[in-house]
Amino acid sequence: MDTRRLRLLLELSRLGSMHAVSAEMGVTTSTVSQQIALLAKEAGTALIEPDGRRVRLTPAGRRLAEHAVTILAAVDAARLDLDPGAEPAGAVRVAGFATAVRRTLLPIVAELAAGHPRVRILIHEHEPFEAFALLATDDVDLALTYDYNLAPAAFDPSLEARPLWSVPWSLAVPAAVTVNEFAGFHGHDWIVNSRNTADEDVVRTVAALAGFEPRIVHRVDSLDLVQELIVAGLGVALLPADEPALPGVRLLPPADPEIRLRAYAVTRRGRSGWAPLALVLTRLGTPPRRPGTARRRPG
Repeated sequence: MDTRRLRLLLELSRLGSMHAVSAEMGVTTSTVSQQIALLAKEAGTALIEPDGRRVRLTPAGRRLAEHAVTILAAVDAARLDLDPGAEPAGAVRVAGFATAVRRTLLPIVAELAAGHPRVRILIHEHEPFEAFALLATDDVDLALTYDYNLAPAAFDPSLEARPLWSVPWSLAVPAAVTVNEFAGFHGHDWIVNSRNTADEDVVRTVAALAGFEPRIVHRVDSLDLVQELIVAGLGVALLPADEPALPGVRLLPPADPEIRLRAYAVTRRGRSGWAPLALVLTRLGTPPRRPGTARRRPG
């Protein structure tokens, strides 16, 4: 099979329309259609079917697109082995939580644009469960996810997870409150994430170790809003210890057990050899820069 046609099929599976593929690959829509028709003849089966005014991949087309990722990654690896100076090219679709995008991904975007202009980064903000679903349907190439040491994630065997960094989290309380022990907040209202249950699991775990059940009242996604609720005296919550707190918010690091958020770069197994993705993963492996002000959970 012609690898150029396989690449067009793969881009069609990723982008969803021949028009988008033509724009991405710099060819006409009719060329995309003709080349995929030729690929179908080579494969001996239909690869696309009508879907209203557009087309979609048949089950055979989706399976071939899956194989195309591995085939094209192997071709890229061979090309780079024979010509180490060859330039990676392609669009890497990343789904990640806000802190990882800001802390880890954005610092390398300018570097990639300058040094590898044929590699594009497409960013989607998602919580881990959403990012995993997008990986499963091949709608993204890379997921930046997180868990907590007290609420570890179970990664599917079909995925490869690479640890990136971890940060401590603290208990955030109104500055006027003089209590310094976690157990002293058994009678307070608690604020947890509205989009992910991981930090609620941590709150319940630490509270149980302290001998009480937390009263979960507020569910909020924005960390800025969480801090404003704390300043207003509406509750307490967990916040990243390495982020600046608003005036009126005091951070109390739990003495035991420590709470740490852990970030990961997650790909589908066998996909990391694709040259553009491999390049991004290599860059993500460098020490992260200090983030700016948090905007959304988990930090």
